[in-house]
Amino acid sequence: MDFNEGEIIYIDKPLHWTSFDVVKRIRLRILRRIKQKKLKVGHAGTLDPLATGVMIICTGRATKRIEEFQYQTKEYIATLRLGATTPSFDLETEIDGVYPHEHITRESVERTLPRFVGSIMQIPPSYSACKVDGRRAYDMARKGQAVDLKPKELVIDEIELLSCELPEIKIRVVCSKGTYIRALARDIGEALGSGAHLVGLIRTRVGDVTLADCLSVEQVADMIDHIDVEPVLEEEKKEYEMQYPDVGEYDDAQKLALEKDVLGIYVSGHPLEKYMDSIEKQTTARSTDFEPDEESGRAIVRDGQHYVVGGLI
Repeated sequence: MDFNEGEIIYIDKPLHWTSFDVVKRIRLRILRRIKQKKLKVGHAGTLDPLATGVMIICTGRATKRIEEFQYQTKEYIATLRLGATTPSFDLETEIDGVYPHEHITRESVERTLPRFVGSIMQIPPSYSACKVDGRRAYDMARKGQAVDLKPKELVIDEIELLSCELPEIKIRVVCSKGTYIRALARDIGEALGSGAHLVGLIRTRVGDVTLADCLSVEQVADMIDHIDVEPVLEEEKKEYEMQYPDVGEYDDAQKLALEKDVLGIYVSGHPLEKYMDSIEKQTTARSTDFEPDEESGRAIVRDGQHYVVGGLI
Protein backbone atom coordinates (compact mmCIF):
# COMPACT_ATOMS: atom_id res chain seq x y z
CA MET A 1 0.00 0.00 0.00
CA ASP A 2 1.13 3.53 -0.70
CA PHE A 3 -0.45 5.86 1.84
CA ASN A 4 1.27 8.96 0.43
CA GLU A 5 0.11 8.33 -3.12
CA GLY A 6 -3.31 7.63 -1.63
CA GLU A 7 -5.40 4.85 -0.16
CA ILE A 8 -9.15 4.64 0.54
CA ILE A 9 -10.21 2.74 3.66
CA TYR A 10 -13.76 1.76 4.60
CA ILE A 11 -14.41 1.74 8.35
CA ASP A 12 -17.40 0.87 10.54
CA LYS A 13 -17.27 3.80 12.97
CA PRO A 14 -17.59 2.69 16.60
CA LEU A 15 -20.26 4.03 18.93
CA HIS A 16 -19.22 7.12 20.96
CA TRP A 17 -16.25 7.92 18.68
CA THR A 18 -16.27 11.20 16.79
CA SER A 19 -15.36 11.11 13.12
CA PHE A 20 -12.22 13.02 14.05
CA ASP A 21 -11.31 10.30 16.58
CA VAL A 22 -11.26 7.76 13.74
CA VAL A 23 -9.07 9.98 11.55
CA LYS A 24 -6.65 10.58 14.43
CA ARG A 25 -6.27 6.91 15.24
CA ILE A 26 -5.78 5.80 11.64
CA ARG A 27 -3.35 8.59 10.84
CA LEU A 28 -1.17 7.83 13.83
CA ARG A 29 -1.13 4.11 13.05
CA ILE A 30 -0.02 4.79 9.49
CA LEU A 31 2.66 7.27 10.58
CA ARG A 32 4.12 4.71 12.96
CA ARG A 33 4.12 2.09 10.20
CA ILE A 34 5.72 4.19 7.46
CA LYS A 35 8.02 6.07 9.89
CA GLN A 36 6.88 9.48 8.72
CA LYS A 37 6.05 12.58 10.71
CA LYS A 38 3.19 13.82 8.54
CA LEU A 39 0.42 12.45 6.39
CA LYS A 40 -2.74 14.06 5.14
CA VAL A 41 -5.76 11.98 6.21
CA GLY A 42 -9.44 12.92 6.08
CA HIS A 43 -12.94 11.47 6.12
CA ALA A 44 -15.70 11.84 3.55
CA GLY A 45 -18.66 12.68 5.77
CA THR A 46 -19.18 13.25 9.49
CA LEU A 47 -21.04 10.79 11.69
CA ASP A 48 -22.31 11.90 15.11
CA PRO A 49 -20.64 10.22 18.11
CA LEU A 50 -23.86 8.30 18.84
CA ALA A 51 -24.04 6.95 15.28
CA THR A 52 -22.18 3.98 13.84
CA GLY A 53 -21.60 2.72 10.34
CA VAL A 54 -19.89 3.45 7.06
CA MET A 55 -17.06 5.97 7.15
CA ILE A 56 -14.71 6.49 4.22
CA ILE A 57 -11.14 7.47 5.11
CA CYS A 58 -8.79 8.89 2.45
CA THR A 59 -5.02 9.25 2.79
CA GLY A 60 -2.37 11.24 0.95
CA ARG A 61 -3.32 12.36 -2.54
CA ALA A 62 -6.57 10.37 -2.35
CA THR A 63 -7.92 13.12 -0.07
CA LYS A 64 -8.67 14.96 -3.31
CA ARG A 65 -11.52 12.46 -3.77
CA ILE A 66 -13.24 13.39 -0.48
CA GLU A 67 -15.68 15.79 -2.12
CA GLU A 68 -16.60 13.10 -4.66
CA PHE A 69 -17.58 10.71 -1.85
CA GLN A 70 -19.37 13.44 0.11
CA TYR A 71 -21.83 14.02 -2.71
CA GLN A 72 -22.78 10.35 -3.02
CA THR A 73 -26.15 9.13 -1.77
CA LYS A 74 -26.24 7.82 1.80
CA GLU A 75 -28.45 5.24 3.49
CA TYR A 76 -29.29 5.11 7.20
CA ILE A 77 -31.22 2.90 9.59
CA ALA A 78 -32.72 5.18 12.26
CA THR A 79 -34.62 4.30 15.42
CA LEU A 80 -36.95 7.05 16.64
CA ARG A 81 -38.67 7.29 20.00
CA LEU A 82 -41.96 9.15 19.75
CA GLY A 83 -43.47 11.21 22.53
CA ALA A 84 -40.32 12.96 23.79
CA THR A 85 -37.65 15.37 22.56
CA THR A 86 -34.16 16.33 23.64
CA PRO A 87 -32.30 19.56 22.78
CA SER A 88 -29.98 17.64 20.44
CA PHE A 89 -32.77 15.32 19.17
CA ASP A 90 -30.68 12.29 20.12
CA LEU A 91 -29.37 10.77 23.36
CA GLU A 92 -26.51 13.25 23.77
CA THR A 93 -28.79 15.43 25.91
CA GLU A 94 -31.57 14.74 28.41
CA ILE A 95 -35.28 14.78 27.59
CA ASP A 96 -36.63 18.32 27.69
CA GLY A 97 -40.19 17.77 26.46
CA VAL A 98 -42.84 15.06 26.73
CA TYR A 99 -45.73 14.87 24.27
CA PRO A 100 -48.82 12.70 23.80
CA HIS A 101 -48.26 9.74 21.50
CA GLU A 102 -51.17 7.42 22.27
CA HIS A 103 -53.01 8.66 19.17
CA ILE A 104 -50.20 7.46 16.87
CA THR A 105 -50.77 4.19 15.02
CA ARG A 106 -48.80 2.23 12.45
CA GLU A 107 -51.24 3.47 9.82
CA SER A 108 -50.68 7.12 10.73
CA VAL A 109 -46.91 6.60 10.58
CA GLU A 110 -47.22 4.98 7.14
CA ARG A 111 -49.31 7.93 5.92
CA THR A 112 -46.87 10.50 7.30
CA LEU A 113 -43.49 9.21 6.12
CA PRO A 114 -44.11 9.75 2.36
CA ARG A 115 -44.49 13.50 3.02
CA PHE A 116 -40.73 13.66 3.53
CA VAL A 117 -39.77 11.98 0.27
CA GLY A 118 -38.43 14.24 -2.49
CA SER A 119 -36.89 17.69 -2.34
CA ILE A 120 -37.55 19.20 1.09
CA MET A 121 -36.41 22.16 3.19
CA GLN A 122 -34.84 21.16 6.51
CA ILE A 123 -33.70 23.33 9.40
CA PRO A 124 -30.51 21.82 10.87
CA PRO A 125 -30.60 21.01 14.60
CA SER A 126 -29.09 23.55 16.98
CA TYR A 127 -26.59 20.92 18.06
CA SER A 128 -24.83 20.85 14.71
CA ALA A 129 -21.57 22.00 13.15
CA CYS A 130 -23.34 24.69 11.12
CA LYS A 131 -21.85 28.13 11.62
CA VAL A 132 -23.72 31.22 12.81
CA ASP A 133 -21.67 34.41 12.38
CA GLY A 134 -18.52 32.33 12.40
CA ARG A 135 -19.45 30.31 15.50
CA ARG A 136 -20.41 26.64 15.64
CA ALA A 137 -24.11 26.23 16.38
CA TYR A 138 -23.50 23.52 18.98
CA ASP A 139 -21.15 25.77 20.95
CA MET A 140 -23.93 28.35 21.20
CA ALA A 141 -26.56 25.73 22.02
CA ARG A 142 -24.45 24.22 24.82
CA LYS A 143 -24.14 27.68 26.37
CA GLY A 144 -27.92 28.13 26.23
CA GLN A 145 -27.74 30.80 23.54
CA ALA A 146 -30.41 31.14 20.87
CA VAL A 147 -29.45 29.58 17.54
CA ASP A 148 -31.13 30.82 14.37
CA LEU A 149 -30.39 28.43 11.49
CA LYS A 150 -31.81 28.81 8.01
CA PRO A 151 -33.56 25.90 6.26
CA LYS A 152 -31.52 24.04 3.66
CA GLU A 153 -32.76 22.19 0.61
CA LEU A 154 -31.98 18.48 0.44
CA VAL A 155 -33.35 15.35 -1.16
CA ILE A 156 -34.84 12.29 0.52
CA ASP A 157 -34.96 9.52 -2.07
CA GLU A 158 -36.61 6.85 0.06
CA ILE A 159 -38.13 6.34 3.52
CA GLU A 160 -39.20 2.85 4.49
CA LEU A 161 -40.85 1.82 7.75
CA LEU A 162 -38.94 -1.25 8.95
CA SER A 163 -40.66 -1.81 12.29
CA CYS A 164 -43.29 -0.13 14.43
CA GLU A 165 -43.26 -1.00 18.12
CA LEU A 166 -44.75 2.18 19.50
CA PRO A 167 -43.52 4.45 20.89
CA GLU A 168 -40.46 3.40 18.85
CA ILE A 169 -40.27 3.14 15.08
CA LYS A 170 -37.36 2.06 12.88
CA ILE A 171 -36.95 3.54 9.41
CA ARG A 172 -34.58 3.22 6.47
CA VAL A 173 -33.64 6.55 4.87
CA VAL A 174 -31.85 7.12 1.56
CA CYS A 175 -30.83 10.75 1.24
CA SER A 176 -28.49 13.39 -0.13
CA LYS A 177 -25.49 15.14 1.38
CA GLY A 178 -26.36 17.53 4.17
CA THR A 179 -29.30 15.59 5.59
CA TYR A 180 -29.56 15.61 9.38
CA ILE A 181 -31.37 12.45 10.46
CA ARG A 182 -31.86 14.01 13.91
CA ALA A 183 -33.73 16.87 12.26
CA LEU A 184 -35.75 14.39 10.22
CA ALA A 185 -36.73 12.63 13.47
CA ARG A 186 -37.78 15.98 14.94
CA ASP A 187 -39.93 16.80 11.89
CA ILE A 188 -41.54 13.35 11.73
CA GLY A 189 -42.51 13.68 15.40
CA GLU A 190 -44.07 17.08 14.77
CA ALA A 191 -45.93 15.79 11.69
CA LEU A 192 -47.41 13.03 13.86
CA GLY A 193 -48.67 15.61 16.36
CA SER A 194 -46.07 14.66 18.95
CA GLY A 195 -42.31 14.88 19.44
CA ALA A 196 -39.46 12.52 18.62
CA HIS A 197 -35.74 11.97 18.98
CA LEU A 198 -33.18 9.46 17.76
CA VAL A 199 -32.22 6.54 19.98
CA GLY A 200 -30.14 4.74 17.35
CA LEU A 201 -28.51 5.53 14.00
CA ILE A 202 -26.47 3.39 11.61
CA ARG A 203 -25.11 4.59 8.27
CA THR A 204 -25.41 1.48 6.13
CA ARG A 205 -24.23 2.82 2.78
CA VAL A 206 -22.31 5.63 1.10
CA GLY A 207 -22.63 5.37 -2.68
CA ASP A 208 -21.81 1.74 -3.44
CA VAL A 209 -19.91 1.19 -0.18
CA THR A 210 -21.92 -0.84 2.35
CA LEU A 211 -21.31 -2.05 5.88
CA ALA A 212 -20.26 -5.39 4.43
CA ASP A 213 -17.28 -3.60 2.84
CA CYS A 214 -16.14 -2.03 6.12
CA LEU A 215 -13.60 -3.07 8.72
CA SER A 216 -13.53 -2.22 12.41
CA VAL A 217 -10.92 0.27 13.65
CA GLU A 218 -9.06 -2.63 15.26
CA GLN A 219 -9.05 -4.61 12.00
CA VAL A 220 -7.73 -1.60 10.08
CA ALA A 221 -5.01 -1.02 12.69
CA ASP A 222 -3.96 -4.67 12.43
CA MET A 223 -3.98 -4.45 8.63
CA ILE A 224 -1.75 -1.36 8.71
CA ASP A 225 0.67 -3.07 11.10
CA HIS A 226 1.10 -6.16 8.92
CA ILE A 227 0.53 -5.15 5.32
CA ASP A 228 3.40 -4.46 2.93
CA VAL A 229 3.85 -0.74 2.45
CA GLU A 230 5.45 1.02 -0.48
CA PRO A 231 8.93 2.21 0.53
CA VAL A 232 9.28 5.97 0.47
CA LEU A 233 12.57 7.48 -0.67
CA GLU A 234 13.97 10.30 1.41
CA GLU A 235 13.57 12.69 -1.54
CA GLU A 236 9.89 11.75 -1.87
CA LYS A 237 9.37 12.30 1.85
CA LYS A 238 10.84 15.79 1.59
CA GLU A 239 8.72 16.57 -1.46
CA TYR A 240 5.54 15.40 0.31
CA GLU A 241 6.34 17.30 3.51
CA MET A 242 6.96 20.48 1.51
CA GLN A 243 3.45 20.12 0.03
CA TYR A 244 1.89 19.57 3.47
CA PRO A 245 3.99 21.57 5.92
CA ASP A 246 3.50 21.48 9.67
CA VAL A 247 2.54 24.58 11.62
CA GLY A 248 5.11 24.19 14.40
CA GLU A 249 7.72 21.93 15.97
CA TYR A 250 6.61 18.31 15.91
CA ASP A 251 9.24 15.88 17.20
CA ASP A 252 8.44 16.07 20.92
CA ALA A 253 4.72 15.93 20.24
CA GLN A 254 5.12 12.87 18.05
CA LYS A 255 7.11 11.17 20.81
CA LEU A 256 4.33 11.95 23.28
CA ALA A 257 1.78 10.65 20.80
CA LEU A 258 3.57 7.34 20.42
CA GLU A 259 3.66 6.92 24.20
CA LYS A 260 0.00 7.82 24.61
CA ASP A 261 -1.28 6.09 21.44
CA VAL A 262 -3.03 9.33 20.52
CA LEU A 263 -2.31 11.89 17.86
CA GLY A 264 0.53 14.28 18.65
CA ILE A 265 -0.61 17.46 20.38
CA TYR A 266 1.55 20.50 20.73
CA VAL A 267 1.16 24.22 21.22
CA SER A 268 2.09 26.29 18.24
CA GLY A 269 5.14 28.43 18.90
CA HIS A 270 5.65 27.41 22.54
CA PRO A 271 7.79 24.80 24.29
CA LEU A 272 5.86 21.58 24.79
CA GLU A 273 7.05 21.19 28.40
CA LYS A 274 5.26 24.34 29.47
CA TYR A 275 1.91 22.71 28.66
CA MET A 276 2.73 19.13 29.62
CA ASP A 277 0.21 18.93 32.49
CA SER A 278 -2.54 20.27 30.28
CA ILE A 279 -1.62 17.88 27.45
CA GLU A 280 -1.55 14.91 29.81
CA LYS A 281 -5.13 15.71 30.85
CA GLN A 282 -6.36 16.33 27.35
CA THR A 283 -5.10 13.06 25.89
CA THR A 284 -7.60 11.30 28.15
CA ALA A 285 -10.37 13.89 27.81
CA ARG A 286 -13.69 13.16 26.16
CA SER A 287 -13.45 13.40 22.41
CA THR A 288 -16.20 16.03 22.42
CA ASP A 289 -13.77 18.41 24.15
CA PHE A 290 -11.93 18.77 20.84
CA GLU A 291 -13.29 20.37 17.69
CA PRO A 292 -11.17 20.37 14.53
CA ASP A 293 -11.03 23.56 12.54
CA GLU A 294 -10.59 22.33 8.98
CA GLU A 295 -9.41 25.68 7.66
CA SER A 296 -6.50 26.20 10.06
CA GLY A 297 -5.66 22.61 10.91
CA ARG A 298 -6.06 23.33 14.62
CA ALA A 299 -8.14 21.61 17.26
CA ILE A 300 -9.93 24.16 19.40
CA VAL A 301 -9.94 23.24 23.08
CA ARG A 302 -12.67 24.63 25.32
CA ASP A 303 -10.26 26.33 27.73
CA GLY A 304 -9.38 28.70 24.90
CA GLN A 305 -5.90 27.36 24.18
CA HIS A 306 -5.20 26.48 20.57
CA TYR A 307 -3.56 23.12 20.02
CA VAL A 308 -2.35 21.87 16.66
CA VAL A 309 -3.36 18.26 16.22
CA GLY A 310 -1.27 16.18 13.85
CA GLY A 311 -0.52 18.94 11.36
CA LEU A 312 -3.20 19.05 8.70
CA ILE A 313 -6.71 17.86 9.54
